[in-house]
Amino acid sequence: MNSNSVAMTDLSEMKHKLETVCIFGTGDFGRSLGLRLLQSGYGVVYGSRGLKNSLLLPKGSKIMSHAEAACEAHVIFVAVQREHYGFLSSLASDLGGKVLVDVSNNLKRGLYPESNAEYLSKLVPGATVLICGDSADAKQQVTNIAQSLSFTALDRGSLRAAAELEDLPLQLFPLWRLPLNIAICLTAFIFFYVLTRDVIYERVTNGKDIAFRIMISLANKAFPIVSLVMLSLCYLPGALAGFLQLYNGTKYRRFPDWLDRWMLCRKQLGLVALAFGFLHVLYTLVIPIRYYVRYKTNVYTISLVKDNKTYEFDNTVAWRTDSYYSMGILGFGLFLLLGITSLPSVSNSLNWREFRFVQSKLGYLTLLLCTAHTFLYGWNKFLKPESYRWWMPPAYMLSLVVPCVVLILKLILITPCVDRKVTRIRQGWERQGKTSANGRDTKINQRLMA
Repeated sequence: MNSNSVAMTDLSEMKHKLETVCIFGTGDFGRSLGLRLLQSGYGVVYGSRGLKNSLLLPKGSKIMSHAEAACEAHVIFVAVQREHYGFLSSLASDLGGKVLVDVSNNLKRGLYPESNAEYLSKLVPGATVLICGDSADAKQQVTNIAQSLSFTALDRGSLRAAAELEDLPLQLFPLWRLPLNIAICLTAFIFFYVLTRDVIYERVTNGKDIAFRIMISLANKAFPIVSLVMLSLCYLPGALAGFLQLYNGTKYRRFPDWLDRWMLCRKQLGLVALAFGFLHVLYTLVIPIRYYVRYKTNVYTISLVKDNKTYEFDNTVAWRTDSYYSMGILGFGLFLLLGITSLPSVSNSLNWREFRFVQSKLGYLTLLLCTAHTFLYGWNKFLKPESYRWWMPPAYMLSLVVPCVVLILKLILITPCVDRKVTRIRQGWERQGKTSANGRDTKINQRLMA
């Protein structure tokens, strides 16, 4: 055998070496866990209040009373709800010296004053309770089982950390909260802004009631603005991080906490932005079939016939509108590509360079195309005084602020002199700053890694 090769374990021999594991509980989780353990070569024995559920258990397992099952194995998975833990106190003598693995979940956070694992430890003081735990030997036994099931075991500390771990499955979209809050606040602000400029202004100054435009026209103004701003917010933290590294002269200093949290939810920001962009496309597709649009078209056409006028072809307008639609179609197409590559099933099939090319290079191209789409939409409206109703600029001008800032920052970062320095910093180079009295660099006292 080559000295650099790794000897493979014979699985048929491994099955005979694996121990028997006990599971208290014959519910969905207990049956699924038992099946996985059997497939990995473990013997499985169930402890149950009765034998009536034996037909539902995986083939090859055994079922017996809790006391009998506890005597068959050293590691016991407690797959029952906390309110049914009462029977365990009567088994304290049988469970002495055993390793109890708590796999229960609560229905709400803060439902009990102590964690399930700590409560279980009080009921059976002679056993070692593990979700996280205080016994290194018990952790190692459970780690071996987890690795046999093709899981990656992670040591999360002592039993006091159990409450935090038990709350993890109860978290509701933790990384989506910031993006959704931003989307809701931004949508509310933009919608009220365009409502004031378009509907309320017409009602107050001209006495016209155009409130019907709220459903389609105003929504189709708010959605693309929110989409473009949130797409920009995906790339703004990366640009800020680059400038922070330039300022610090090192990549080893921690980013501020707010920037860390922002960068962690960039994927969610992008997906929410894509959802608003998709709504914009759908709302745009229904414009030709709206009653209001057909009415305005018919009235305009009839007026031309009555006045014997000709609608002159404007070559500039033709170029602008075609370019506007083209930028929008290309931008949305690349936007969809970004969303697809964000899916785990797709991103896992890409190597680091491919993923970075799509999410970074094509991402900035998407932002550039969508920004150009917005510029072509507004064209020269910002030059017309009538566009500023109640001194409020057109809504599209607000949507261009953040994208333009991001693109300008990125343009600065990709200039050769700046890009060369950022690349060196990200490869580990550090700028020599002022040193303290003991000769250590004062600019790198707060490092990302000790």
